[in-house]
Amino acid sequence: MVARLGRTPKACIPTWNRNFASFYSGLARGILVGLLCVVGLPTGLGANPYELDGEPTPKNRIDHLIFSRLKKLGIQPAKPCSDAVFLRRVYLDLIGTLPTEQEARQFLADTTPDKREKLIDSLLTRPEFADYWTLHWGDVLRIKSEFPINLWPNAVQAYARWIRWAIAQNMPYDQFARTLLTSSGSNFRVPPVNFYRAVQDRSPQGLAGAVALTFLGTRISSWPSERVEQLAVFFSQVAYKSTGEWKEEIVIWDPIHTAAEGGKPLPEEAVLPDGTLVRLPPEKDPREVFADWLIRPENPWFTRVVVNRIWAWLLGRGLVHEPDDFREDNPPVHPDVLDYLAEELVSAGYDLRHIYRLIATSQTYQLSPIARSDPQQSAVFFGHYSLRRLEAEVLIDAINQITGSAEDYWSMIPEPYTIVPDWQRSIALADASITSTFLELFGRPPRDTGYFSERINRVTAGQRLHLLNSSHILRKIQQGPGLAFARQTTSPREAIERLYLRILSRYPTEEELAQARATAQGGFRRSADLTDLAWALINSSEFLFRH
Repeated sequence: MVARLGRTPKACIPTWNRNFASFYSGLARGILVGLLCVVGLPTGLGANPYELDGEPTPKNRIDHLIFSRLKKLGIQPAKPCSDAVFLRRVYLDLIGTLPTEQEARQFLADTTPDKREKLIDSLLTRPEFADYWTLHWGDVLRIKSEFPINLWPNAVQAYARWIRWAIAQNMPYDQFARTLLTSSGSNFRVPPVNFYRAVQDRSPQGLAGAVALTFLGTRISSWPSERVEQLAVFFSQVAYKSTGEWKEEIVIWDPIHTAAEGGKPLPEEAVLPDGTLVRLPPEKDPREVFADWLIRPENPWFTRVVVNRIWAWLLGRGLVHEPDDFREDNPPVHPDVLDYLAEELVSAGYDLRHIYRLIATSQTYQLSPIARSDPQQSAVFFGHYSLRRLEAEVLIDAINQITGSAEDYWSMIPEPYTIVPDWQRSIALADASITSTFLELFGRPPRDTGYFSERINRVTAGQRLHLLNSSHILRKIQQGPGLAFARQTTSPREAIERLYLRILSRYPTEEELAQARATAQGGFRRSADLTDLAWALINSSEFLFRH
């Protein structure tokens, strides 16, 4: 909904969205005074652009399980989301990228009944899919050059390129995990060995903690010390050898030198995390013994943890929340859904894209963001799609795409990052040591621990001021070639429609169009200048939040 400044913003916002009302109060620059204030995701429009009429119907096994539980809990699921909402949502969730104006026009004009499924399949094969999920796995695997991880640039580049290659090739997840756990060699030439270097604590206990967090979704800080020591046995013979090349390091299995340097001799047996006693042959790397156990189809931890991560990445929270905090007193809200997805992963040969597709094609994923029951309870049990702010990298890429502008990056480590190309997108930055003022302000994770909670998507006063009152955003909107049409148009209606398509991935409603045209005729410095409308739309919660 579009409202003039001076109206009470809360009057324009539905109850479930009023948490964001303060986003717009008292912060507008003088250039916006008397112009437009966009308040996102209203439900009082004559034609609601956010959801479809009718009740949601199950599309796959996920929906049957979740809707059955919602009924027992007395939670009414939200209505299905509109095509425009789905289009924007699935682009952002699968490839971290907004649809272009032309892509939005084509999808919204398409009348074929299976167009959503076809779009999902096409997005799963796009290069941006590999870029975006390398970003997420980079958070989990702590890809960072500088302190406290200290991978250093050459290793970071090798590691990130291998992860992106594995995602692009759709490497089965069991192979991906086993390669990370058992590789040996140079950190420059055998990229997966950087798994054992991207940790702050390289002791056997520290490595065990990284393995448990990544593949078991658990934090061993809460484990009894004896159980920690048993897991550490499998990583007690990992050794690090330096070379003559700057910052190169060899990661190897070295049973002789680790014992000679004060390490405990490898016991004949060790206890796995599930309590199973296993033999440790002296001729076999104990990491391989652990990996053999980890990736067995009957191991419920391995598959349940990764499908839960994907669920959390797509829907904002895990079936087990946080997704790296599996423990007995933190059960899944839908245990049967978690088990079903884990079984599907095994039956599909550990094909992670199969899980992305199952979730994205479900009615649960395609629900409206407007809850029809208690919003808090509905969010916990996935009775509606939960609002959450775009990640820092996705947000600045979206602004740059809309305005046709670029971003300036910097790094504490000058080589080899002296120059980052103008075309570089933030979701494709491999190294957390390469950053920008915007990324720092908007909560990009430091990648120090690998915890899901390191990424902070809370809205702060500083972020609000930056979007509404900074020369950084102002220059992009006023000078970016992507919005030249709005500065030069002789057809306000066409320009308004194009702005909505570029920024919100939908057409304006007739009410929005009428109010925008009336404001343009009476309030802009000249009627052809619609860049202030673009600024207002970019500051709307509809743009800033996944919905």
